[in-house]
Amino acid sequence: MAEKRKKSSKPKKVQGFNILEDECIWMKAGVINFRLCDNAFDCMNCPFDTAMTRALEKTGALKREAVQESWRDRMRLRYGDERECRHMLSGRVHYKICTNDFHCDACEFDQSLDEAELHEHLGRPAVHKVLGYQVPDNYYYHRGHGWARVEYGGRVRLGLDDFGLKLVGPVDEYLLPTLGQKVEQSDIGFRLARESNEAEVLSPITGTIVAVNHKVLRQPNLSNQRPYTEGWLMVVEPKRLKGNLKNLLFAKNEVDGWMEHEVHRMHEVVMAEYGPMAATGGAPIDDVFGNAPEVGWKKLVNEFLLT
Repeated sequence: MAEKRKKSSKPKKVQGFNILEDECIWMKAGVINFRLCDNAFDCMNCPFDTAMTRALEKTGALKREAVQESWRDRMRLRYGDERECRHMLSGRVHYKICTNDFHCDACEFDQSLDEAELHEHLGRPAVHKVLGYQVPDNYYYHRGHGWARVEYGGRVRLGLDDFGLKLVGPVDEYLLPTLGQKVEQSDIGFRLARESNEAEVLSPITGTIVAVNHKVLRQPNLSNQRPYTEGWLMVVEPKRLKGNLKNLLFAKNEVDGWMEHEVHRMHEVVMAEYGPMAATGGAPIDDVFGNAPEVGWKKLVNEFLLT
């Protein structure tokens, strides 16, 4: 918790910090007497901010610290140019007035600053193939063909795997949750559409949406082309992460065995309605629904994405 000290009128260094530049947002808003930021001003992923906020929600006040409101509450009392965005208070931007009532978790501007960093963290995963379908190493997989990748800071990036995308074919539109919205593991996480057909996809993880991929919203085919990198769909701040991960597939032999089973099962479903597929045993068909429409959109979605 915050340490109570008297502020000096002159800037000084404390263990490598510059007090005037590195004051915690709670200190800058005048709620607590002294604390230096140790989380790069990532308030949405800060243990101190989370602990303070939860304590306030639980008790209505942090009596031990004489704190009865959050930095957000304090900033909301200000008017006009005094309602400084937290990124202005932290020095990340030169000038920005909050227009979102300090709901940072649902702020488009906040996300725009994070997007560059999110893309930097993508990297290029090692990918192998199972019966022609791309399967990256060290990703977690939901049996509804959503993938999850745990990243630095504990956030989790989500997307739809190569098999699921080849099943539905070219996606015309993604209907993703908004910032701040909560998703639950194995409940509907997002929707996609192809022409007049719509499919619901289950979320691999429980958590709060902190980012969505605007590039994919503008160019849905990015997910078909690069499902595990530029084609990611959203990022969540997880809840019950450890328990959630236990419910997902991860080990290589486990994932590969499951994927083989899914491919064989898909062939059986298609052949039962349509006859032998042209590319079984060879390269996977990029658009199963488009090549075998007689199977039916709902049947494919229900069999493979809603399991």
